[in-house]
Amino acid sequence: MSRTDTHHTSSLYMAPLRGFTDHIYRNTFSEHFSGFDLAVAPFITGKKGDKVPRKYIKGLLPENNTGMPVVPQILSKSAKEFILLANHLFNIGYETINWNLGCPYPMVAKKQRGSGMLPHQDMIREFLDHVIPALKGRLSIKTRLGWQTKDDIFRLIPLFNQYPIEEIIIHPRTGKQMYEGTTDLEAFEKLLSMTIHATVYNGDIRSLDDFKRLSQRFNTVNRWMIGRWALVNPFLPLMIKTGKDSISNKTVIMKRFHDDLFNQYSQILSGPSHLLDRMKGLWRYFSLAFKDCNIAMKKIKKTRKPDQYTDLVNHFFEAEAEWFE
Repeated sequence: MSRTDTHHTSSLYMAPLRGFTDHIYRNTFSEHFSGFDLAVAPFITGKKGDKVPRKYIKGLLPENNTGMPVVPQILSKSAKEFILLANHLFNIGYETINWNLGCPYPMVAKKQRGSGMLPHQDMIREFLDHVIPALKGRLSIKTRLGWQTKDDIFRLIPLFNQYPIEEIIIHPRTGKQMYEGTTDLEAFEKLLSMTIHATVYNGDIRSLDDFKRLSQRFNTVNRWMIGRWALVNPFLPLMIKTGKDSISNKTVIMKRFHDDLFNQYSQILSGPSHLLDRMKGLWRYFSLAFKDCNIAMKKIKKTRKPDQYTDLVNHFFEAEAEWFE
C-alpha cells in the first residue's frame, strides 16, 4: 500500500471534550454525519465507596449510546476507585476503559490527576501495578507529553512498555500548553520509535490537508483522534475517510444537526439558561465553519430566551450562512 492510501485503513476517534461530546452530541452526530469509528467519552472521576449509582454513569449506559461505539474514560489517581468504576463499566458491556493522563486544566492537574500526574513516575507505576491485574477488561491511556516538560513522557514510555496496554493516545503538547502553541511532531515521532503499543495521534487535525500531511509523515499510524476541529467541521471525518471533500448542501445539513441538538438538549437540560449556555458553547466552534459570522455570533451570545435564540439562528442559516471552504 502506498503512503497516500493510508486514509482507507485509518480508524478515526472522536475526542473526549468535556461539556461538548456527551451522549446526546455523539448520538445526534451519528444521525447526521459519518466517518468516526468510535468515541472516547469525556471523563468521569473515580468513585469512592463500593457502589456505582446508575445516575453516576447515565451518559455511559448502553441504552444511551446507540450512535457509535464508545470507550469510557476515567480520571483518577486512586487505583481502588478506578478499579471499582472500570469493572462496573465492564459488567455493563464495555471491554476497554481509558485512563485520563492528559487533562490539562489546572484545577485537575494541581491535584496530580490528568496531565498533573505525568511527572510522578512512581505514582503511575504503583497505579498500574494495582489496576492491571484487577481489571476485568482492557486498559488504554490518553496522555500528553508531560505536565510542564516533555521529559515526562520519555521517562514514561519505557514504563508503559512493561504493561499490557491496549493503546496509547498521545496529544503532543504539555499540560501547561493547554491548547496553545504548536504540537510537537518531532517528539511524537521519537515516541513512536520507543513504544511497543498501538499509538493514536491526537492534536490539531483541522483539515483534510492536515490529515494527509500527518499520515504521510507518520505512515505507521492508523488510528487518529479528532477533537475541536470535528466540532467546527463535522464533515471532516468523512472527508478523511474518503480522501476528498465532495459533500454538498453543508449548510442545510448543519442546520438539521443544530436543530436536532437543540431539541434533544431542550428535553434533558433544566431551564432555558442551561439550554442556551450549552448551545452558545457549541457556537464557539460552529461559528468557525462560516464566513463573516461575527455579527450573528454577537447577537446569539446576547440571547436570553430560547424563542429569540431560534429566531436568530434560523435567520442566520437562511440568510447569512456561507460555509467556509
